Amino acid sequence: MTQTQLSSALAYVQNQQERFQEDLKAFVQIPSISTDPNAKADIRRAADYIAGRLKGLGFQKVEVLPTKGSPVVCGELMSAGKGKPTVLLYGHYDVQPVEPLELWLSPAFEATRRGDNLYGRGTSDMKGQIVVVLAAIEALAQSGGMPVNVKVIFEGEEEIGSPNLEHFIVENKDRLAADIAINPDSGMIGEQIPTITYGLRGLAYLEIRLQGPNHDLHSGMYGGAVHNPAQVLCELVAGMHDAQGRVTLPGFYDRVRSLDSEERKELARLPMDDAFYLEQTGAPALYGEAGYTVIERVCARPTLEVNGLLSGFTGEGQKTVLPAKAMAKISMRLVPDQDPEEVRQQMGKYLEARTPPSVHWELIKHAGSFASITDPNIPAVVAMSQAMEQTWGKRPVFKREGGSIPVVVHMQQHLGIESVLIGFGLPDDNLHAPNEKIHLPTFYRGIETMVRYFNILGEK
Repeated sequence: MTQTQLSSALAYVQNQQERFQEDLKAFVQIPSISTDPNAKADIRRAADYIAGRLKGLGFQKVEVLPTKGSPVVCGELMSAGKGKPTVLLYGHYDVQPVEPLELWLSPAFEATRRGDNLYGRGTSDMKGQIVVVLAAIEALAQSGGMPVNVKVIFEGEEEIGSPNLEHFIVENKDRLAADIAINPDSGMIGEQIPTITYGLRGLAYLEIRLQGPNHDLHSGMYGGAVHNPAQVLCELVAGMHDAQGRVTLPGFYDRVRSLDSEERKELARLPMDDAFYLEQTGAPALYGEAGYTVIERVCARPTLEVNGLLSGFTGEGQKTVLPAKAMAKISMRLVPDQDPEEVRQQMGKYLEARTPPSVHWELIKHAGSFASITDPNIPAVVAMSQAMEQTWGKRPVFKREGGSIPVVVHMQQHLGIESVLIGFGLPDDNLHAPNEKIHLPTFYRGIETMVRYFNILGEK
């Protein structure tokens, strides 16, 4: 692509800003809530909307393909020809529920602009990110043609854990073959801080169930004679960390990859210190594994967190009950080289060693995924760094993400390709919460970044 064509594409983005905003509004109007069994028709509408948008951009082989759950939308634009890179673009068109409705300042599925922000469910996560990339493709197609080949895979179940996506990828390896994947399901640290994510933690999500007596008991009549499962559970959970904040499951750290000095130096560039996390959380003080900074603990060290506890009487007033059962939901964020199945076994060994014979225990697996890490020096990531620097006028920061995106691992394992993780959402976008929004100036800069990125990638 010539400099004139690139300039033309960037000018197109400037001239079409309002229409791109209208495209996002139309997409947001579709209440594609994947966890709602009554939203199947809307899920299909969202998939058809994406398919229609792709066809309008000149994509070929556009199909809405069935799975056991929500459909997957695929298509390809191979006009750059042989010898040019092929990019696989991932996205999800499903969104989170919107409750509590009374906290929304405007209707969740009627995207509303207030100042520099556009509010509505999915504006940031991640319908807005899909519109960003498709808008960049449109701008390039209107200004001389795409400099790279593009394939797409858009799913409708990310917000419920993508239960059918891995099988779809395995069954469609040829259709999805590419040189690199682009996943705009990440975000930026701040509107003036372009950000590239190069690492994701994995996940082991487990449920512990304890059973004592075969029914709830009167605490006055049986307390002191029967071991209380709620007490046992509290003691077990309390013992899962030591005084230094380290997880005590046997062998938990055996596979944990250490941080080298260069990576710690790069992470230290991130403007996310103790004060940042105190402001974001409202917590009175921070907590975590000794010997590591807060950003290292959040994104590059494994953790164990209690997500929920339930036992006995929890209603208003009093009820003197000795509960028969107790339950805890535990999530463990994993780092590269940890195996979620091994971690599940480590929890089992911990429970076997620590649970008294006065209660029975059961361990249930809900979810598991591996961590992933991408070399930030590969050409596709270097190209993204250059595109962001050209757009923002400063070198982007590189960060690991504390959360998990299983599709990145699926693409590594089954397609043999790495993912470039970016996104143009901000920390205050209220993802999964009322009044979700996207910052429009950053949204438009995101489109410009993707125009420059495809251009740079096509020149390599």
